[in-house]
Amino acid sequence: MNALKISRRFGPALACGIWLAALALPAADWPQFLGPDRNGISMETNLAGAWPSDGPPIRWKKQIGQGFSGPVVAGGKLILFHRKADREIVDCLDAKTGGDLWHFAYPTSYQDDFGFDEGPRATPAIADGKVYTMGAEGAVHCLDLQNGKEVWAVDCKKEFQSSKGFFGMACSPLVEGGVVILNIGGRDGAGIVAFDKSTGVLRWKQGDAEAGYSSPVAATIHGKRYALSFTRAGLTAVNPINGAAYFDFPWRSRDNNSVNAASPVVSGDLIFLTASYGTGAVLLRVENGGAQKLWSGDEALSCHYATPVLYQGYLYGVDGRADPGMQPRPSLRCVEMQTGRVCWSQEDFGAATVTLAGEQLFLLTEKGELLRAPVNPKEFHVTGRAQVLALGVRAYPALADGCLYARDKDKLVCVGLR
Repeated sequence: MNALKISRRFGPALACGIWLAALALPAADWPQFLGPDRNGISMETNLAGAWPSDGPPIRWKKQIGQGFSGPVVAGGKLILFHRKADREIVDCLDAKTGGDLWHFAYPTSYQDDFGFDEGPRATPAIADGKVYTMGAEGAVHCLDLQNGKEVWAVDCKKEFQSSKGFFGMACSPLVEGGVVILNIGGRDGAGIVAFDKSTGVLRWKQGDAEAGYSSPVAATIHGKRYALSFTRAGLTAVNPINGAAYFDFPWRSRDNNSVNAASPVVSGDLIFLTASYGTGAVLLRVENGGAQKLWSGDEALSCHYATPVLYQGYLYGVDGRADPGMQPRPSLRCVEMQTGRVCWSQEDFGAATVTLAGEQLFLLTEKGELLRAPVNPKEFHVTGRAQVLALGVRAYPALADGCLYARDKDKLVCVGLR
């Protein structure tokens, strides 16, 4: 049978089959801080090759309350954690339309000592039909994803005497195996804690380090599972099942008015840490039950709060202090992870978050501008630019099922990228 006959005979059925197969493909979710693998990388590859001249379409937008907590998306549901008046609120929305599905709220009295936003800082996590949140005062909740009903709750401030720190508590929950892991900086050995994800019962606690503003990640290194927390004192590596300590690596500024905020970046047996305030970056290799320093310095990539992404051996992130009015303004950089060599630097870039999808960088700046650029260690070249939010963006966006969900101080938008 020749090609023409095959096309005529099977063409419509083949086209229909391809269409049905496409419909059957699972939608890409963004269920936690830094995405599905907690590294700032989306697996989506079918995003639009070019944007319209006026930017990608805004599918919907919604007025919201205060907070630096980023949205998360799973199974067509979007979870937004914010504050209105004296209530911290968890809202579940239809991700396609922005329509309200359910609402959960509880009282808060958090006041920011520096006059910043007083909403929640930590990004929720969605796992196994549950939603996990931690508020600015350390109130941890587990809610049913289907209806928003409370499953369990723990007051970390009350139970563990956790400090509010400089800017409130900000650890985004890590759900690993059967536990929810949080760096809360509690007393009496409760620097890092793990709660049973189904019941909220304390499963283990570890260390006395104060909490930083970094959220933990999990990784398998040399066949062993690690939970890695960048506390205010440095890196703490533990067994996520029972909290047994593997090793500690001190890494913090000598300046008391400083924070560790970016999450650890893991590649094989390598762990990259970065902080500002003169601390700088360090690359560690896990071996012989501990961590060996390969290089360190404050000249490569000193990230204030946003976690860099790693692609094919190169780190892409924002170097420098991101405080309002701070000079020089942060720069966007590409750095070779193995050596710390700066491949290129886009000076005077400003604060931004970095997300990677389909060999494309999506940069959401503090000014509310969304930039798109090919991931390239040789140069930085913007191929798309759109104003999607107002000034004052700090929360991480979510990239799910072809849409970017992002928020500023009072608005949440859904940007179509297909």
